[in-house]
Amino acid sequence: MKRILIFGLTAAVLALNLVLGAWVYSATAVAAEKDSAYPNLELFSYVMEKVRKDYVDGTNLTYQDLVYGALKGMIGTLDPHSEFMEPEKYNELQSDTQGQFGGLGIVIQLRDGYVTVVAPIEDTPGFRAGILTGDRIIKIDGATAEKMSVEDAVKRLRGEPDTDVTLTMERPSSGEKKDYKLTRAIIKVSMVKDVNGKQEFPLGENKIGYVRLTQFGEHTSEELDAALKKLKARGMQALILDLRGNPGGLLDQAVEVCEKFLPRGQLVVSTEGRNPAKSTTRNVTGRSGEFRDLPVAVLVNLGSASASEIVAGCLQDCAALGKCKAIIIGEKTFGKGSVQEIIPLEGGTALRLTTSKYYTPSHKVIHEHGITPDIPVVMTDEEDTFARLRVTPGGVESVEEKDRERIINARDPQLDRAMDVLKAINLFTERASELDSPKARSGKVAHAQ
Repeated sequence: MKRILIFGLTAAVLALNLVLGAWVYSATAVAAEKDSAYPNLELFSYVMEKVRKDYVDGTNLTYQDLVYGALKGMIGTLDPHSEFMEPEKYNELQSDTQGQFGGLGIVIQLRDGYVTVVAPIEDTPGFRAGILTGDRIIKIDGATAEKMSVEDAVKRLRGEPDTDVTLTMERPSSGEKKDYKLTRAIIKVSMVKDVNGKQEFPLGENKIGYVRLTQFGEHTSEELDAALKKLKARGMQALILDLRGNPGGLLDQAVEVCEKFLPRGQLVVSTEGRNPAKSTTRNVTGRSGEFRDLPVAVLVNLGSASASEIVAGCLQDCAALGKCKAIIIGEKTFGKGSVQEIIPLEGGTALRLTTSKYYTPSHKVIHEHGITPDIPVVMTDEEDTFARLRVTPGGVESVEEKDRERIINARDPQLDRAMDVLKAINLFTERASELDSPKARSGKVAHAQ
């Protein structure tokens, strides 16, 4: 009886093992099939062919249309920053980072359902024609701009230099409508501006300079060099570096901006990715920091992203180690700290793919965390709007006359705090220098005797 029981238990265990083994094998096979390229490519081909042949409105559908659409959908599921770019979009990206393109010189966005002018760029056809911030584009070459996307509007506004385009504009502050016939020109976008939205860079009181970086394009470092030279020649003793609303741009330019304030060999940023080949470090190279000993207040807000956060995070970490004299003021930054590699493809297309994430010198992750200021200063929506209008060419003029004086006299709490901090640093430095002077030291010796 005992032997029969043992045989029965053994048989049961073997049967159970057989069933579990078959289940595991089946699950593994299903998982392998899900991750196998060929069956899934076969499915893709079948669906594409089915759509091309039987879709009711697909008379003019091409394989390229379907493949481009599939690629956009596939890459769009990864994260908000990866993207498959058709030739037009890729060309726009190159124009934006190179800092020049053929157009009218007006920055636009969709606001309240209208294609609206955010800012006219100084010394451009749009600026010279008198187009102001807040003006609405009603028609482009006679075609209504109602329900037009920003992308479609940009395509119609940009074009070959010396070609004409007619805009019908409405000014909400007065209700006036007006036609503008403008001639496209090469638009050079300035990435570095002064407190008045220009490139004159006057030195403020207490010998405090001010520089605003609007974007990190191909010429940002070069333009910043020119601005700092002007301010240095005028006796600058401290600097406000305004990165508010700066959406980022090129990594190389962020590194070069940091280099101006850091010693040779200092780590600026590191990247770490799934592929070890995408993990890198960027250090200050041959150019040592000419302005390493200059007190710098860096202004940031929620609109400061990507390359702006690299600069702010690097200077914050290095200041904590005594390797520069930077202090971060404002609001927590956006938290866009991932690296997008631009991979050119056939037919003028390109793939923008997230391949790694940024880390500050102390190995703080930027992505989805942002940079927390050393001195938090929160601004109201009104204060933020007024501050942006004051530094935008035509910004104050774009509002009703009764509101202009209020905007001009409104305070910028973040800028005010930066000024106060730098004034205090300058005063402390001057006082310490006086106490350390030969005359002061001799006085101390005489008093001691």
